Amino acid sequence: MSLSPGDPPLKGIRVLDLSRVLAGPFCSMTLSDLGAEVIKVEMPGRGDDTRAFPPFLNGESSYFMSVNRGKKSITMNMKNEKAVEAIHRIAANCDVVLENFRPGVTSRLGVDYEALRKINDDIIYCSISSFGQTGPYAKWPGYDLIIQGMGGLMGITGEPDGPPVRIGVAVTDLNAGMYAVIAILSALRVRDMTGKGQYIDIGMMDTGVSWLTYVAGNYFASGKVPPRMGNAHPSIVPYQGYEAGDGKYILIACGNDRLFKLMCEIMKLDHLVTDPKYSTNDDRVQNREVLNALLGEEFMKQPRDMWLNKLREQGFPCAPVYAVDEIFIDPQIHHREMLVEMDHPKAGKIKQIGAPLKFSESQCKLTTPPPVLGEHTVEVLRDIAGYSEKEINKLKKTGAI
Repeated sequence: MSLSPGDPPLKGIRVLDLSRVLAGPFCSMTLSDLGAEVIKVEMPGRGDDTRAFPPFLNGESSYFMSVNRGKKSITMNMKNEKAVEAIHRIAANCDVVLENFRPGVTSRLGVDYEALRKINDDIIYCSISSFGQTGPYAKWPGYDLIIQGMGGLMGITGEPDGPPVRIGVAVTDLNAGMYAVIAILSALRVRDMTGKGQYIDIGMMDTGVSWLTYVAGNYFASGKVPPRMGNAHPSIVPYQGYEAGDGKYILIACGNDRLFKLMCEIMKLDHLVTDPKYSTNDDRVQNREVLNALLGEEFMKQPRDMWLNKLREQGFPCAPVYAVDEIFIDPQIHHREMLVEMDHPKAGKIKQIGAPLKFSESQCKLTTPPPVLGEHTVEVLRDIAGYSEKEINKLKKTGAI
């Protein structure tokens, strides 16, 4: 399919999404934002687990709606052989299949890669699981909390004298979903060149470990286990948050000696620049505790926004620590269209986070709201799988849909 100017990049790509909860739905929502047609398969009667997660807007879960816009919802009881047959017929007309069951489940159900590529030999099939499809932990259950712990992120997050802390969103789910998008886009490019589909195995623990980057590098170089440092940086000082006089927090990113000098001039702390304990970044790293106490005392003398204005006027990199309500009134967020509104058939007018991908020649497609359960079952069976009205009614009677 050819693209016209302004078309979304994945126009013409069809995705069959068997996934649930967060990693898979986040991946397929991103593909939908890029213009793919996404068909989400849910259990009849109850749907995706997250449809039951509060809070609700007119009975619709805000959690579910946050990662399922732009999709078509169909209901299929995958323990029913007629439903599996229907999934096969839909998959025959798809480019990508996405699932995040525990390894072995799709094989038992008859919707695994080997089964579907017999029907569609150039299919791209992506599995997201906690630990990947192979290895001693492959069949272990896991959630974001488990993976944040075992993947190392919790071990480096939190205050030095406090317990390990989970990052505030399910970052390993989202990270795995992002990697899955990258892998699917790469596989589509390979298929364009070779005509061949392939199987993709995304493990949340793998993707979590990959984010350790320079933390792992420091360990490889020194052999020392990195400590938890709150919001401080192991190699740069000052580079953290400080409480201001109004109880709000300001973030200071002093990435080099020039910036340290600039900050000290603005804050009337010029004597620190010539102090041998702080004159270079290496000195400041060695004496971070004393310096941070001095800076903390100074920041407490004025409210956050006063400090922000003074520092920003001179081009110093700093920022507030926003609460969620502050984010969505920020003019930059509105300018970048990172807050959008949609009309939902049951929940009414809903707000969504916008698409972060910006193109010069294409555009992301945020046109349809998250679907109600089974909203598109008949449409997909009729228009994509080729079922007649009589066949669809029979599927309803057998409990397949």
